[in-house]
Amino acid sequence: MSSSPEFPPDTELLARGELTVRGQVREASNAVLFCTVAHEGREAACVYKPVAGERPLWDFPDGTLAEREVAAYELSEATGWGLVPPTVLRDGPYGRGMVQLWVEADPEARLLALTEDEEAGEGWKAIGPAEVGEGRTALLVHADTPELRRLAVLDAVMNNGDRKGGHLLPAPGGRLYGIDHGVSFHVDDKLRTLLWGWAGQELPAEATEVLTGLGRALAPGAPLATRLAELLTDAEVSAVRERVAAMLTSGRHPEPSGQWPAIPWPPV
Repeated sequence: MSSSPEFPPDTELLARGELTVRGQVREASNAVLFCTVAHEGREAACVYKPVAGERPLWDFPDGTLAEREVAAYELSEATGWGLVPPTVLRDGPYGRGMVQLWVEADPEARLLALTEDEEAGEGWKAIGPAEVGEGRTALLVHADTPELRRLAVLDAVMNNGDRKGGHLLPAPGGRLYGIDHGVSFHVDDKLRTLLWGWAGQELPAEATEVLTGLGRALAPGAPLATRLAELLTDAEVSAVRERVAAMLTSGRHPEPSGQWPAIPWPPV
């Protein structure tokens, strides 16, 4: 099958295929439907989040979470890191919504852990103390990997307000994906994440190079800026541009602002 020039193969399948609802992900706060999508002999599992099933939030405009999910995918693709599964905006059985390729996580991968040591061991970064019951605490840590560090940079650019452990999908073969980006791209600083292990540290050269490229891609009239303007407000696109510039100026990973809870709840 040849793909349309406007869609890579996976996004063409998601955008044009026939959606069939197979079940519901019940632990999600908004309506999340597990589906299959089929088109021209291809079939894949996917997630469909209809706008009609979005729960109103006090700090985000109603009915905008699906667009933010797609914006996260577009931003991820612009970095070249491929950290967000293919995601499109389309009509489905319950109206317009976000459709994203399903990623089966590797059950053997360990990205988060608890340790009774005072400091994170080799290969880990400290997040902070966590209650483990009976008045005891342990140190919550995340893995120190290039993939997670890239995701920390991407989260800072998109101002992700909800990077929980359950939103990290380590795929077989060492790939890492982040999901659930509906509460991202706010103009105010709302970065809440478990990936604070590099806070205040110097950005790696790879991240600086990617951010420099994003700065060019976000220039007014550039393709990425134009695409994001279809999904976000002008002020939100400007805020993305400003966050990229701020990180390049500082040369460091951002630190918690102190004006907003730094870690989402529940963290996992």
